Amino acid sequence: MKRLTCLVAAWLASGLGLAAEHSATGAPSDWGGHMMGGQQFWMVMLDRFEYGDSDDGDNRLWDAQAWYGGDYNKLYFKTEGEGNTGEALEAAEFQLLYDRLIAPFWSLQAGVRHDVRPSAADVSYAAFGVQGLAPQWFETDLAAYVSEDGDVSLRAEFEYDLLLTQRLVLQPRLEINASLNDVPELGIASGLGSTEVGLRLRYEIRREFAPYVGFRWERLYGDSRDFARAEAEPLSKTSFVVGLRAWF
Repeated sequence: MKRLTCLVAAWLASGLGLAAEHSATGAPSDWGGHMMGGQQFWMVMLDRFEYGDSDDGDNRLWDAQAWYGGDYNKLYFKTEGEGNTGEALEAAEFQLLYDRLIAPFWSLQAGVRHDVRPSAADVSYAAFGVQGLAPQWFETDLAAYVSEDGDVSLRAEFEYDLLLTQRLVLQPRLEINASLNDVPELGIASGLGSTEVGLRLRYEIRREFAPYVGFRWERLYGDSRDFARAEAEPLSKTSFVVGLRAWF
């Protein structure tokens, strides 16, 4: 348990370190004085809504979030899911999080996550994370999840927008998933479990509405590959995607 606690703490501390670096180098010390007061705002972001074509079959994916609140405190709702076209979803995930600003562009998040999987029992988690903009404007989301059975999983997501023109944007994306426990019923093994690398080129018809094309490459590692092999599932998959990014 001590080792587990230290690993989770180190994962989240890395995000806090990035926040501290950003605060020290990129913002005035009185950053709190530039807030908008007690006003409440909201936003809905459909980051990825896409169809993919791969050797393993057609697939679909969504990744969205919404928030409501003020400058320092917000309520976040996040959801994502995927599956092959014409079949039941492989997995769907829903999170409800309290978000507290701790530095310019950085916040701590805590709440609950619930996973729905047609092929296995639903699982609920306590969720803890750090979200914000790392130096050089990398969108960063680091999270740790503790299931109702005490299993701990970790996730890191990074995105970067490279403006080719005022409307054409190239976005590389990296997601890393790891676990501190074996969870065979979910096909999860301890250690590094999977990575997902994506590259998407979008055209912003308006800032709030942008279709895109690109690719997504997913790969399993370690004993997670053995679990997938036993279920006759692919160990890696490349999908060429078309999709939509929108917000309001």
